[in-house]
Amino acid sequence: MTQTTSAAGIAWDLSDLFADYNDPAITSVLDEAAAEAKAFAQTYRGTINVPDGPDAEHLRAGLEEFESLQDKMSRPAVYATLLFSADTSKPEHRNLQQNVEQRLTTIQNELLFFSLEWLELSDADAQKLVDHPVLESYRHYLANARRYQPHKLSEAEERIINEKDITGISAWQRLHAEITSGLSFPMEIDGAQQQLTLDAVLSLMYHSDRAVRQQAFTKLFEVLGNHTQTLAYIYNTLVQDKLTMDRLRIYPDPMAQRNLDNEIEPDVVETMIAVVEQNYTLAQRYFTLKAKLLNLPRLQIYDQYAPIGEVSIKMGFEEAQTVILESFTAFDPSFRETANLFFERNWIDAEIRPGKRGGAFCMPYPPSLHPYILCNYTDKLRDAMTVAHELGHGIHFWMARKQSLLNFSPTLPLAETASVFGEMLTFEHLLERELERGNKLALVCGKIEDIFATVFRQNVLTRFEQDVFATRAANRLTPEQLGQHWIAANQRYYGDAVETTGGYEFGWSYIPHFINSPFYCYSYVFGELLVLALYGMYREQGQAFAPRYLSLLEAGGSQAPNALLVELGVDLHDPGFWQLGFQELQRLIEWAEELAA
Repeated sequence: MTQTTSAAGIAWDLSDLFADYNDPAITSVLDEAAAEAKAFAQTYRGTINVPDGPDAEHLRAGLEEFESLQDKMSRPAVYATLLFSADTSKPEHRNLQQNVEQRLTTIQNELLFFSLEWLELSDADAQKLVDHPVLESYRHYLANARRYQPHKLSEAEERIINEKDITGISAWQRLHAEITSGLSFPMEIDGAQQQLTLDAVLSLMYHSDRAVRQQAFTKLFEVLGNHTQTLAYIYNTLVQDKLTMDRLRIYPDPMAQRNLDNEIEPDVVETMIAVVEQNYTLAQRYFTLKAKLLNLPRLQIYDQYAPIGEVSIKMGFEEAQTVILESFTAFDPSFRETANLFFERNWIDAEIRPGKRGGAFCMPYPPSLHPYILCNYTDKLRDAMTVAHELGHGIHFWMARKQSLLNFSPTLPLAETASVFGEMLTFEHLLERELERGNKLALVCGKIEDIFATVFRQNVLTRFEQDVFATRAANRLTPEQLGQHWIAANQRYYGDAVETTGGYEFGWSYIPHFINSPFYCYSYVFGELLVLALYGMYREQGQAFAPRYLSLLEAGGSQAPNALLVELGVDLHDPGFWQLGFQELQRLIEWAEELAA
């Protein structure tokens, strides 16, 4: 099960964390954290929820110690996750992740009282501390935490939930990753039989040969179809677990917790989703054009990512590195300097390996160290865009290191904004390099389809989740019922322009966001549309825009998205703002129509 690409040997160096899975330092760090947690509890338990509230200096000291502990605990947690993601097939990696998770759960339970006592304070006493000058740097963190007050349970109940999750949702999530990462897809390419990983066979949906795309599509869903009973059972279990926890925590709907975590009002999300659906006709207009370019009467589902022109087929990892660094330099030299660290210091794992987790992510290590990037590089132009996307995350996390740990992590929608901005910089740079008309068309079409995948497809995934949660509240869903919801959500997007070929009803089964992060997907929609609007501002303002954007990244999670974006003139409640992004998309589609003519 091997596939050789130009990224062979591009694997991350995790020695900044630990030497190996059996490094005794892992146990030492966990032992130190456990001892420090007990000492922390002895010092601060019963001192936060007191009449008139704690002294501001005392609370600040507690917050600083709490941050230090969280930083220490994150080191083995991040290492275990990265090691497991790099090879899910090794029992020692699975064992390490589970053992670390169990140890950290015990330690976190020792610290639960701290946040719960803060939530138990009266509103008046809490507000005095939020406004106190000594706590100014923690103001947003403290105020934001209070928003969870109606949804927290008692300390004893929270402890039980944490313990239960080890053999509950976390175990089901690991099982899904192990199943999908271990799948083997038989393909015949150029007369040779190959056994491909999930990511490798998905990458063939972008192949220039229609027969290869069709074969990849058929094999993908043949293999997945053999596992849908198990995958559906896992998904049903996780959905029901969330519905149960939402009921116990008194969340009004399944998306409420995600909206709270993202610090985005529900009406903003629904406004955005509605505007996206109003623009599905833009996608259908483009798919009609693409069918003509491919000399097809109508696109099949496996044709939607077919390349237009040879430029879309190959881009080696080294060339991608050059292009990305050049594009980042044009925006701001600090972008290149930071991105180059990831290449020079082996913070990227890009090669294709059996057992490696599919997809791509950037692990936002706390500000005391640095992020890591995982991707599966198959020498496609879209893979280069994926690297640019994840480097956008990496630059964001690197620049936010000036924030303390509790103010470090941006909300998901803003994190996706930084990543998509990195993609746009790379795309524009590629266009400037390319003079030949046919290649320009290929690049523009590729970018349009990337935007579709980030806006329209992620909107479809969100609507699918809403439908699933609404139905699962009454009955367990069979694979066939999940397939019906999946096709219905997709049909609204594709209309009559794309035929959802048989087998596609299993398209829900391998998507990790459904398993690991319910309702994550609308963050991609938010980030892409916001970037399209911001990029229009950048094209108008030029270099004057860069300092304002850099300030946004440096702020990390120190303020709510609304507060950060108002400085850039953004009103998230206005449907007209979200439509600005579609004006940029329409500009690209019209450009493609002109080039095609």
